[in-house]
Amino acid sequence: MENDPLRIGIVGLGTVGASVVNLLHNEAGALAHRSPRPLQVVAVSARDAGRSRGLDLSNIQWMDDPVALATHPDVDVVVELVGGAEGTARAVVEAALTAGKSVITANKSLLAHHGFALAQLAEKNGATLAFEAAVAGGIPIIKALREGGAANTIEKFYGILNGTCNYILTTMKKTRADFADVLAEAQHLGYAEADPSFDIDGTDTAHKLAILSSIAFGTRVDLGAVQCEGIRSVVFEDIQMADSLGYVIKLLGFAEKRGDAVSQRVYPCLVPKNAVIAPVDDVYNAVVFFGDYVGQVMIQGRGAGGNPTASAVVADLLDLANGRVSSAFGRKTENLAIAAPVPEESHEGCFYVRLMVLDKAGVVAQIASELSKEGISIKTLTQREQKIQGAVPLVFTTHACREAVMKRVLSHLESSDFLSAKPTMLRIEY
Repeated sequence: MENDPLRIGIVGLGTVGASVVNLLHNEAGALAHRSPRPLQVVAVSARDAGRSRGLDLSNIQWMDDPVALATHPDVDVVVELVGGAEGTARAVVEAALTAGKSVITANKSLLAHHGFALAQLAEKNGATLAFEAAVAGGIPIIKALREGGAANTIEKFYGILNGTCNYILTTMKKTRADFADVLAEAQHLGYAEADPSFDIDGTDTAHKLAILSSIAFGTRVDLGAVQCEGIRSVVFEDIQMADSLGYVIKLLGFAEKRGDAVSQRVYPCLVPKNAVIAPVDDVYNAVVFFGDYVGQVMIQGRGAGGNPTASAVVADLLDLANGRVSSAFGRKTENLAIAAPVPEESHEGCFYVRLMVLDKAGVVAQIASELSKEGISIKTLTQREQKIQGAVPLVFTTHACREAVMKRVLSHLESSDFLSAKPTMLRIEY
């Protein structure tokens, strides 16, 4: 009935799940004015029933079997906060949607791998699949693209989509520390996992980019088409050199529609200090998108954490309670196009290159000769005097050229006898 409670089942009571329960309890009065239906948690499921979570669950049914919760007749909507593309998360979401129950999830991995199939399942069974919390935490970027920007053709977007990497790069700049030391600090503070590869290798950003691309461009989620690089190769020398050249280094995700094809790229890059996204530091996220009528729009805020993510989950619950439902990716699945990927080799741009060279005569001339053979023009060139294990850093930036050509030159240089380490190449963007 219209004014009956929206009965909520929550699977996963970690940081986000606990924050959702607390938010619904602490803000019950305010939420009552924003919803015709009370938001009531009636069942929860998690791995350890005996664990102390600081929550009052006395009036909430505990269910050991999360799939049983997902299909329970007393549950109207399932909130999945387990994480992961397979296992419990996938089983719970598929079971709920098959039973015609709406699902709210913060699981970007699940959506990046199975989003199209899950959206089909939701449509088939008259359910809603909502996932504002899956991308950029508390930032309402899903709604901004899917609903706020619905009157526009989105041309492209880019953003900082991983707070861990943004924190590491920001701290390296502030403290002059190198990557490994800052990563260890981030792990100590809880910003990075014990195994940080999902974040620092760009995988987390790639998942989020694939989801946003589907919504922005009306295409099926295609994680396999995302070109992805992480921040492991960035050292303080790069941060320092970028600063002296007028740039900051950010891990960004880029997506652009090019005819029937979509370019999706994740990598660390140099961004001008006057770019709108440059001042976004620490654990904050930001997304910039471009519409043909609205122009440039930027949204920023906390991209992770219990409270910001819970805020996005509850926003989706309020939409359901108010009958505000949308197709998961902004249009019916039958209208989501299959976009061709843009080959990585076709990318053109300017580049930053750091070479660790042996300090001997003629090296710069040899490097310039190799670049000249391929028609690559040097914009700036700097050589530091300080030696690092017998070599000195030589840094140059280029004018625009094809990435495939740049990589070919660096591959050739790598085999030379005057380099002591593999070259580092970063793109220069915006």
